[in-house]
Amino acid sequence: MIEPLMALCTSSKMQPIRDLISKVASTNTTVLLRGESGTGKEVLARAIHKASPRAGKQFLKVNCAALPGELLESELFGHEKGAFTGAYRQKPGKFEAAHQGTLLLDEIGEMPLRLQAKLLHVLQDGEFSRVGGEKIIDTDVRLIAATNRDLEASMRAHQFREDLYYRLNVIEVRIPPLRERREEIPGLVDFFLKKFNVQYGRAVDIPPDTMRVFVDYHWPGNIRELENGVKRVVVLGTARPVHTEILGNISRGPRVSVPGAPAAAVASPDAPISLKEIARQAAREAERVAIKEVLDRVHWNRAKAARLLQISYKALLYKIVQCGLVVQDTEPEKQREVIAS
Repeated sequence: MIEPLMALCTSSKMQPIRDLISKVASTNTTVLLRGESGTGKEVLARAIHKASPRAGKQFLKVNCAALPGELLESELFGHEKGAFTGAYRQKPGKFEAAHQGTLLLDEIGEMPLRLQAKLLHVLQDGEFSRVGGEKIIDTDVRLIAATNRDLEASMRAHQFREDLYYRLNVIEVRIPPLRERREEIPGLVDFFLKKFNVQYGRAVDIPPDTMRVFVDYHWPGNIRELENGVKRVVVLGTARPVHTEILGNISRGPRVSVPGAPAAAVASPDAPISLKEIARQAAREAERVAIKEVLDRVHWNRAKAARLLQISYKALLYKIVQCGLVVQDTEPEKQREVIAS
């Protein structure tokens, strides 16, 4: 997705976000973008950069989930020659390359704790050193962070630093999913249709009945999924396969909202409803609420929570992961917790 998409975000739910961006763009304050995957967080980050005094400088993006900790540290802060195996030359990091510009840290919730501490130092003092180096480097970077994770739950699970959270969360922007901004879908479809027709030298159109299906669909992958759907239409030269596939997804009926998963759209009045599936998902949601309540009560001491819930410690760890409450701990952390209990 590219920045001109911001001009198409004209729904009533996006207007307050556009107003907020116009107010904060001219400042140097950090911004935390939150929303489901594919909602357009990078588009908003680019819009902030373009509207800021830093627009003539670099806009760089780093996906914190795409690299292991050691490589991510080098990507952000650079490294000196010989700092580690394979470091055959000095390499500046993104904080140097984006000097006086804007740096987007995508999937910030996936950053390892050790690197979170180093990032906090950069935000506080505006300086850092390369991996394997001692020279202090000053940096002037406008930082924007983005995540689709529940950072508050990550803090309770001791997976995200509270001090870093408050440093990043000066201005928070919550981006609604596409299913709550359906009036934007026709404009987005036209935008992507023109883009891919030019890219592939085609003249494919979206028929009115397919456009209605596009508007009715809940798009769990949000704008990114919509873009891929339009791309498939252009590549195939016809909307029928995509139309049929989406119609089948809609006809499967409503789904009960599950934490961490996108909610489905309201299905048509004649769509079948599986009471068994609704009951199963409702039971899972009730179980998640009960587990979270007990964990909060014992300050996330999972050994104690397992005893209160009358299940094994291993079963509780499995259910915590299954419910999307926290990423499973490493073995040494488990052992320390059992001892502490």
